[in-house]
Formats: sequence, C-alpha cells, structure tokens
Amino acid sequence: MKARSFRRRAWTWAAVAGLALALNAGSPAGADSTDPALAKTLDRILSDPRLSGSQVGVVVSDANTGQALYQHDGGDRLVPASSTKLLTSTAAMQLLGPDYRFSTDVLSDGSRHGSVLVGDLYLRGTGDPTMLAADYDRLAAQVAAAGIRRVTGKLIADDTRFDSNRLGSSWAADDESAYYSSQISPLTVAPDTDYDAGTVLVKVTPGTAPGDAPGIGLTPANHYVHIENRATTVAAGQSNTLSVDRNHGTNTIVVSGNVPVGSAVDSSWISVWEPTGYAADVFAHALADHGVKVVGATRFGKATPVQAKVVADHPSMPLKDLLVPFLKLSNNNHAEVLVKAIGYEVKGSGTWSAGLSAISGYLRTLGVDPAALRQVDGSGLSRMDVVSPAQFTQLLVAVRHEPWFKEWYDALPIACVADRMTGGTLRSRMCGTPAAGNLHGKTGSLTGVSGLSGYVTDADGREFVFSVLSNNYVAGSVKDIEDLVGAALASHRADGSQSLRATTRKTGGTSLECSWIKPATC
Repeated sequence: MKARSFRRRAWTWAAVAGLALALNAGSPAGADSTDPALAKTLDRILSDPRLSGSQVGVVVSDANTGQALYQHDGGDRLVPASSTKLLTSTAAMQLLGPDYRFSTDVLSDGSRHGSVLVGDLYLRGTGDPTMLAADYDRLAAQVAAAGIRRVTGKLIADDTRFDSNRLGSSWAADDESAYYSSQISPLTVAPDTDYDAGTVLVKVTPGTAPGDAPGIGLTPANHYVHIENRATTVAAGQSNTLSVDRNHGTNTIVVSGNVPVGSAVDSSWISVWEPTGYAADVFAHALADHGVKVVGATRFGKATPVQAKVVADHPSMPLKDLLVPFLKLSNNNHAEVLVKAIGYEVKGSGTWSAGLSAISGYLRTLGVDPAALRQVDGSGLSRMDVVSPAQFTQLLVAVRHEPWFKEWYDALPIACVADRMTGGTLRSRMCGTPAAGNLHGKTGSLTGVSGLSGYVTDADGREFVFSVLSNNYVAGSVKDIEDLVGAALASHRADGSQSLRATTRKTGGTSLECSWIKPATC
C-alpha cells in the first residue's frame, strides 16, 4: 500500500553480496528452526540494523506438509497492510466461486408507447469495479437499439446492493482523494484497464510559453467533477511543483503549482466523492450521445422495483480473471467490493461486517482461527488489521488443496517478471537471483509496515511457503531485506549448501507497492 516520502531502493550488487555474506556467516541463536543452515542464513539477514527497534515476524514452512522449518516471532500479530488481500482473495474464490460475475443492468417498470418509455429508467449496479465509460456507452447503445428515444420519468441509480458506508474503518483522512483509497459503491467507473474504480484520470499538459495556463484533460470526460486550474507554466528548467488534489467532501479538483515548459504530461488518478453519481453522470451522457432523452432528473439510492424488466445488461469478467488486476496491482477497491459482495451473497447483506463474518467462517474451515486475528477491511488499508506470519503460512499451505488454487496462485505477483500483469508488484524485485521467475507472493506496504508472503521453490525443488512482516521500522524501506529472504529460500539446499546464481543486473526495487507508482517503469 501507499507509503509516503520513501526513496527508491534498487536491488544492487551490494545487496546480492549481502546475501552471499548471509549464506556464509554465523548469527546469534534465538530463532526456532528445524533447519540449522537455513536458520543461520535467515538470522543473519534479520540482523540488519534497520530492523533494530522494530517488530519482525518470519515463518518458513514446507508447502506440502506444513511443517515449520523456521520461525522468528512467527506467532506475533502484526499490521499486514496489503498482505490482508490473501485472506480476502482466497475467501472470494471459495465463497463466490471462480466464475462469479458482477452485472450492471438497465431496467424499467414503465410502459412503452412506440419510442417513448413512460416511467423511470433504472441503472442497477452490483459492484463491478471494472466498469469503464465504454461499458456505459454500450449499455446506452442497447437502450437505443431497443427503440427507446424518450424517457418521461427519471434516471434512477440503484446502488442499494451495498450499504452506504463508502470508506473503511480507520482509513487515513489525508488519503481521501488518493485513488488507492477510493470510495466503495456498487455503481462506479474506472478510467482505464488498471480498473481503479471510483477515480478520474487528470492529465496536465504544460503550456507553450511561461505564464500560460496548463491544459487539463479528464478521463473519462464527465461533468461530475469540477476543475480549478490554479497552475502556471514556467520556464524550462525551473522546478516542477505541480499538485493535483480534491477538496474534502466535494468533487472540486484543484490543480496548482508550477509546470515547466517542455515537461512531460502529468497523470494523476484522483478519487471522486460519491461514485454512484459519477457512474450516473457518465451513463446519462452516454444515453444523450445515443439519442435517448431522459426528461426527469437523476436520483440515487432507490431500489429497482421487482417487476422491472431488463432493457440492457453488462456482465463483468469472471472472478478468476478479475484476480489478475486485483492481486498483481494490489487494488484496494477490488478487495472491498469483494468483501461486500461476499456479505451479500453469503449473508444477504452487502456490508463490511457481513462479508468479514463470512470470510472468518471460511478461514475456520482452513484451520486458521479467526479469533486470533483481526480483519476490519478487505485490502489492509486499515491499521486495525492484525495477522501473524504463522497464520498466513497456515493459509498458504491449506489453500493448495482447493480446486481453484492454480488460478489464484497464477494471479499472485511473480518476482522479476517485467510485464505489469504478470510480475505485478514484484516485477522489479529479486532480479539476478534464483527467486526471479520463481517466487509468487503478495506484497504489503504502509508507512513503517512492510510484508511479503507467498511461495518459492528451493534449489532442490522443494516448495516453501513463507511470510515476512515488519512493523515500526523507521528506515525508508526494508523491502530489500524481504528480497534477501526470498533469494535465500530460492537458493537453499537440504544438505546445507547454497546455490546463489547472482548477477549484477540492477532492476529497481521500491519501498512502495508498484500499484501506487503508476508509470509502467516501476
């Protein structure tokens, strides 16, 4: 997740050399282990002074038997950040099913008189976080193709599938306009195929001469947000101080600061206030573009009558495909939508409490005691979430026996695979080590919180599950320490020797989830 003011940290030859040192150096006793050589390596890695005064939990287990091979405070509950998505995603696959789809429908309970619909038109959402402006356009085209040209009533946006709580417990107030903290609604819009639902893409282009106002474009084009352009183009070579932010409780986006002539176009993904209205605005304009006039006003929050008939519909991709942008890019909105969808489908209530209760029930079937952890949201954006590394590894072992495991496993980020939708948040990590292309895992980041949990195969072909959680460190980043752990596990041999095939390739690591760094170079 989002961490503030962190500097980038590359996987360098020095880091690889540090792993080589760890593979051959002794360490103080203290960590529980059934593998002394592995314990020596991992203890050495965890002796990094940047972890001094922090809380660190590490567990490594055999993926087939579940036998713990190494533990360092593995039973301590820690803030997991986006590692929480391991709980949410596995429960979603089990409770909703790999083929589960959301549906966005247009319905009417009115009567037809030629091309006139006498009554209201309903836009009903069930939570699809992948709805693009193009999808609303296709819905509008279906309405027009049905022969409707005039609606005498209102356009009603039905977002009653979920409750009206838009933000999770203890989410940071200063993240309100950030796209990774977007509001949760069953009716929403994503600006592009990263599917950051409930956000608008703001592009700022510098003017051609100092003093010009920068150009500003919105994706999708809409009349729901209002832009206040306070920015100024300055001479080339001057500092770029551009800021794009949304005022609290409004849809006024303020663009301010200086933009040098010739600088690159700036792209900012900004969350909207009340995404139901955003979706309704985009759909209303799509209807108009297709020659469908709605006479009445747009209204929100009214349930579609039971007798209403479907005029147009749009099914989402199946859950097994949604897992890819969800897990690869660590999408928070997807996690929360899935919690509420689970609540609706399993408990009959589209709320966080109902969904989390159902997730707890599933964890119990895996042998993971939900009373020994706390989960208050689906994404891990809340610092109230606490889970132990031992519980994560227990889950990782147990889900290997689920019929949907391969699809879920393939959706996890993969170390040093450059493609964003394959490598995900690990695409620039552990390059030049045996973990590259091998380790599948879920990352997690908040300020002072970092985690990596997943699967890796060692040099003998033995598969491990592992979980590393760090809290309350004050160093800029500890992700290279996690990378050392992953590379050490990939290099491990049962006879105590190690096989480290390091190179000097320098592929950037980062203290942030790559999903929070939008450029594809992350």
